[in-house]
Amino acid sequence: MRPSSIVTFVDEGCATAAGNLQLMVPAAPDVSVAVEAQHLVKSYGAVRAVDGVSFQVERGEIFGFLGANGAGKTTTLRMLCGLLKPTSGTALIEGIDIFVEPLKAKAKLGYLDEEPFVHPHLTGREFLDFVADLYRMPRGPERAERTERLLRLFELGNRDGELIGGYSHGMRQKIGLASLLIREPSVLLLDEPTNGLDPRSARLVKDLLEELAARGTTVLLSTHILEVAQALCRRVAIIDRGHITATGTMEELRAQTGTEQASLEDLFLQLTAGPESKEMIERLLAPKP
Repeated sequence: MRPSSIVTFVDEGCATAAGNLQLMVPAAPDVSVAVEAQHLVKSYGAVRAVDGVSFQVERGEIFGFLGANGAGKTTTLRMLCGLLKPTSGTALIEGIDIFVEPLKAKAKLGYLDEEPFVHPHLTGREFLDFVADLYRMPRGPERAERTERLLRLFELGNRDGELIGGYSHGMRQKIGLASLLIREPSVLLLDEPTNGLDPRSARLVKDLLEELAARGTTVLLSTHILEVAQALCRRVAIIDRGHITATGTMEELRAQTGTEQASLEDLFLQLTAGPESKEMIERLLAPKP
């Protein structure tokens, strides 16, 4: 919670002899922070899928959110984008509470799910037009040109007449990402964006994210592909069983674990593998009696 500040209000129409009126109001949000999770908790009955997750993502940063399957990555992202209401805690997009002012916050972000919903009975071009209409983008040459550029960029320009229902998984990922970029949001929340992509398309997405970040777009990237995270992300947060176990740069994580030359994979395994995992491996590899 940020500290409050004292602001003085003067009612010019009815100033009193007592002077100015002082009220305690919340301090202005930190404009350098684009995404902030504050003590997010999500419970399903007695099970806490996410337990007190907190981190900040700076403007123009590619921030990695790493964890094994079932660690709580997707649940956290869905709370941050307003799809899933937290049991407790706060989700802020550019200082705006997404559950207090949802329309204002969601106008600034784009969210790509691991299994993106893309309308199966529309063509790729029709789907981009549909999304643009939802966000009230004016029709005209500029919007049409942007649509064409995105379809060419993701190698979907020659798919006119083909319904999305006939697309491969990788093609659905690409049209889903194109549907975010059609309106140029300032914050992107991406859940496994390279999942199912061939090497050429995965490299395209990585290059695109780097260029977007260089232009000021903030990217929160959830992935379990550690090579992608190490190549793209300046900082990462590692989540394990609903808890954040570490946050920082590679150098900070190495210092935390006492390993100077460790790769992100080594760090991840050291920070998340419990003793039961090591014991199981030792039993598996033990020589037979």
